[in-house]
Amino acid sequence: MDGKKLGDTHTEKKVTRSVLLGAAFLMATSSIGPGFLTQTTVFTQQLAASFAFVILISLLLDVFAQMNVWRIIAVSGLRGQEIANKVLPGLGVLLAILIVMGGLAFNIGNVAGAGLGLNAMLGLDPVMGAIISAAFAIFIFLVKEAGKAMDKVAQIAGGIMILLMLYVAFTTSPPVGEAIVNTFKPEQISIFAIVTLVGGTVGGYITFAGGHRLLDAGVKGIESLPQVTKSSVTGIAVTGIMRVALFLAVLGVVSQGLAIDPANPPASVFKLAAGNLGYKMFGVIMWAAAITSVVGAAYTSVSFIRSFHPAIEKYHNWVIILFILVSTITFALVGRPVNILLLVGALNALILPLALGTLLVAAYKKNIVGEYKHPLWLTITGGFVVIVMGVLGIMTLIEQLPLLFK
Repeated sequence: MDGKKLGDTHTEKKVTRSVLLGAAFLMATSSIGPGFLTQTTVFTQQLAASFAFVILISLLLDVFAQMNVWRIIAVSGLRGQEIANKVLPGLGVLLAILIVMGGLAFNIGNVAGAGLGLNAMLGLDPVMGAIISAAFAIFIFLVKEAGKAMDKVAQIAGGIMILLMLYVAFTTSPPVGEAIVNTFKPEQISIFAIVTLVGGTVGGYITFAGGHRLLDAGVKGIESLPQVTKSSVTGIAVTGIMRVALFLAVLGVVSQGLAIDPANPPASVFKLAAGNLGYKMFGVIMWAAAITSVVGAAYTSVSFIRSFHPAIEKYHNWVIILFILVSTITFALVGRPVNILLLVGALNALILPLALGTLLVAAYKKNIVGEYKHPLWLTITGGFVVIVMGVLGIMTLIEQLPLLFK
């Protein structure tokens, strides 16, 4: 009997560790999409070694945002939209609409990125590559243990991306000393780059990807907080390693005075660093980044409407599949609708301050978190992220709106 109990505990620990890693990698790989690769390359080109400071600040803001969100979701045992509806009736519905709109629009870009990845890797037509990639993503949600399959795909893809990226960074021999100095004493500072990175790493649906995954796996309650915190920090660390590796790879190319092709900046870096093999490696990284983002966006966006109707809860895997199909059909027939992406990009900048601000209010409501006491330092740092991203999000929206009516 005792042996059985011991075995059960061991299995439980193994399952929990697998779920915690899966949630961390789901959050990390959701944020490492095609846009991540392009943003990092372009900003490194513009700021050179000073981009190291941008990475440091954005990672700190990411950690503050994610630790707050994951903890409050775990303690309440509720999804983001359910918490928001308890703070202010109807607010959860607004949040869900914004996140589903954003997730759908960005998934069109993710599907396109997967198509481009297979094009670079195997020479396939991008639309055909996008359709094949979508079929792969759909297959994950047809598997009986879809959650476990998703965790495993996120971990394997994340591992491959990091290894390939580190190899390319090593190949380009970047000025590491200069990068370290600029991390703490930058020659130039770009607020726009910091906002873009934070929005791309923990904006929109990404804010909730890991927290919702843990909740679905049954990891919740005050007793789970040490594990939840560890998982959230692991997710940001994985994103950070990927960002630093790509930054160093690009910095190595830029410091050699080589010209990066503006038509496809990340692909150009890999080709300059390692020739044709480098271009194939770019294809692998682009596909891995895109396919995990397709899965993460679909899963998390649908998790925001699951509580709205029993039928959605019952058939949520089929709703996720429909979400991927709509994204793929839109890309195959229309391409990437620029105006929609601009509008959603601007709205996406407002999701983080709205969502995080709502959850910080929830952290002090007993009907949501019970007797839990939220750490003051997390409230202060979280509040700082809300104010900074709120102001800059409104500025982004004001900038983007005139472009829609041109």
